[in-house]
Amino acid sequence: MGSKGDRVVVVGAGIGGLTTAALLAHRGYQVLVLDQALVPGGCASTFKRRGFTFDVGATQVAGLEPGGIHHRIFSELEIEPPEATPCDPACAVLLPGETEPIHVWRDPDQWRAERQRQFPGSEPFWQLLADLFRYSWAFQGRDPILPPRNIWDFWQLTKAVRPDTLLTLPHTFSTVGDALRGYRLADNLRLRTFLDLQLKLYSQVDAENTALLYAATALGVSQAPHGLFHLQGSMQVLSDRLVQALERDGGRLLMRHSVEQIHVEAGVVKAVTIRNQKTNDVWTEPADQVVANVTVQNLVPLLGEAIPSGYQQRVDKLPQASGAFVIYLGVDQSAIPGGCPPHLQFLYDYDGPIGENNSLFVSVSHPGDGRAPEGQATIVASSFTDPTLWWQCPNYESLKQQYTETAIARLSQFFHLTPETILHQESATPRTFAHYTGREQGIVGGIGQRVSTFGPFGFANRTPIQKLWLVGDSTHPGEGTAGVSYSALTVVRQIEANSEKGRP
Repeated sequence: MGSKGDRVVVVGAGIGGLTTAALLAHRGYQVLVLDQALVPGGCASTFKRRGFTFDVGATQVAGLEPGGIHHRIFSELEIEPPEATPCDPACAVLLPGETEPIHVWRDPDQWRAERQRQFPGSEPFWQLLADLFRYSWAFQGRDPILPPRNIWDFWQLTKAVRPDTLLTLPHTFSTVGDALRGYRLADNLRLRTFLDLQLKLYSQVDAENTALLYAATALGVSQAPHGLFHLQGSMQVLSDRLVQALERDGGRLLMRHSVEQIHVEAGVVKAVTIRNQKTNDVWTEPADQVVANVTVQNLVPLLGEAIPSGYQQRVDKLPQASGAFVIYLGVDQSAIPGGCPPHLQFLYDYDGPIGENNSLFVSVSHPGDGRAPEGQATIVASSFTDPTLWWQCPNYESLKQQYTETAIARLSQFFHLTPETILHQESATPRTFAHYTGREQGIVGGIGQRVSTFGPFGFANRTPIQKLWLVGDSTHPGEGTAGVSYSALTVVRQIEANSEKGRP
């Protein structure tokens, strides 16, 4: 067990921060969680309007199956996992000019038949992905520390390696684009476009740039015995259960409290400066450990002059991260076509870039799932966008209106959207996300899973500042509630190992 005297301050009540906090409180630490928002959950929180409950960003969850990361964490915390239904298909993808979607089925045999029909001649490529997924998933399940930063980290990494793990090594520096060229599929426009759409959702970058080992996991996790899940009620139930466990075990959560500075002395974290946003009171809270559930871009200003120059330079050199434009619609059930899948992806033009309203990822509520009154439904549609566009535009409201009108026109090609069927409508931009989540520029989804930022080459949970830890989608294994929960578990294990080592 950890030292009960250790005071841990967690900056940010996203899923990564709440998971870290709940596990540490359960293991005997004194935990204080601070977040500037109104409700916990970060990008996996919700808001309510006129009887509708909208998932802010994340709309589906991986890792609820037995052995999955959420299942493991809820089991340790001795709380029931939230009620959920498998997403089947995980997604239905509609390419330009096509009326029949590509269904990503949960059943492996059904998905194999679907992709062989949709992309003839591509099966050797998919078999490579399936093999890499099997090896990588087993490796991740043994809780490696990536990237390692000290001897203990290297030991945990070494213990997770098995002979089949070594079969992934030749692909360490490969992208999906490299694999497509290797199988002479680079000119298959439909396949490449499908992969671009799916990978942009999970890795923030297209097939050409996504690390192959990351793509294998992102594209393989949709199939049984794994799968994506739709939560009953809303995404908020995930953070609500973590908060309940945290407070049951003596931890504290303060919303509407922002951390303005992380204090460092002689390379060791010492305290944080906190502002109560309701009263404007400011004070300094001492800390034995600080866990930052923020983007790596947000971490730099929090440290100020204490940031090591090499770390700052590395952050400064990162490619521009993505933002999101999201439209939230509360509609009459008659607007939803019969047999509508829970998640859809649309690309409207092969020539345009993915994002900037040329593609939409759409989540549709189910009758009785707690997101809409009887006879009504929610539609949440998002597209990737360059955040700098929204911060530098001469007329923000005009740009927002233009994107909203384009999105509704696009959605009306599939849904029956009229002034009569649309009961509530609002939009969010990177500026909105920055305001509510505090994320730098309102970026979403992490730093992008390129070879240069994935796994052994990514940002470590162990920062150059002693006893300062980073969790969330800037670290391995990436975005999504499952990814950030893995990062949380890693940090908890590292803190415990430090506590044990420091004991007399």
